[in-house]
Amino acid sequence: MDFSTHSSPSGAESLTFIEMIDQTTIISLLSTLAILFAALVISKLVLDKHTPGRLRFLFVWHAFDALIHFILEGSFVWHCLFSSTSVREVKGDYFPTPYYYLGQDQKGRVWGSQAAVGQEGYLGAMAQLWMVYAKADRRWAGVDLATLSIEIITVVFGGVMAVLVCWDLARKNVARGNLAMIILATAELYGGYMTFMPEWLSGSANLDTSNFMYKWIFLAFFNGLWVVIPLYAIYVAGADIYDAIWVRSIVEEQKKDE
Repeated sequence: MDFSTHSSPSGAESLTFIEMIDQTTIISLLSTLAILFAALVISKLVLDKHTPGRLRFLFVWHAFDALIHFILEGSFVWHCLFSSTSVREVKGDYFPTPYYYLGQDQKGRVWGSQAAVGQEGYLGAMAQLWMVYAKADRRWAGVDLATLSIEIITVVFGGVMAVLVCWDLARKNVARGNLAMIILATAELYGGYMTFMPEWLSGSANLDTSNFMYKWIFLAFFNGLWVVIPLYAIYVAGADIYDAIWVRSIVEEQKKDE
């Protein structure tokens, strides 16, 4: 991915890689690893031991994908829809809320994760996590209408479709699983395109790529996963569908020759 370079308004470019890894950042990265571990455990519990490696990998990916959509991105959508506070309560810079957001005059108020920092419990922890990511992409601190619109359908549709893929792979319903994988992978590729193309066309004003952590880990690596692996899913599912159609055509030809 080609991210244009912008300096951080907070001067983060002067920090070393080690200095940027604070407790919240570590917890954020560990939470992602914990979700991946959960997906691996689920695969061990529900998949047949003879499941091919490519399908086992895709099961783990879609289980991970579903958990990411529901747990992490679901919390982002929640904060955008239900968490707000006065601008005066926000410490430091904030991401402005669209003027007539949710059909109301939002002058003097902000919405999103930035409004929930300091809350206790799960939602407060998720707000802190998103504020870490927002250091690389400011849109995730508050409400960006395009981003929120994509995330709503990602959580609702993408999450359910990822669960459906896992269900089909576990029950060896490969035909429907392949179709669901292609639909979901195409949707996620399109969602990634619509997330970043507006930024690139507007000079990447909300992206901070001034240092290794933000550019290559937060932006390139984590978002790149949702490009490379969906493409692989399309390849695997497409190859299976092609083989099935090829076999059917041979059978039909043999019937004609009888």
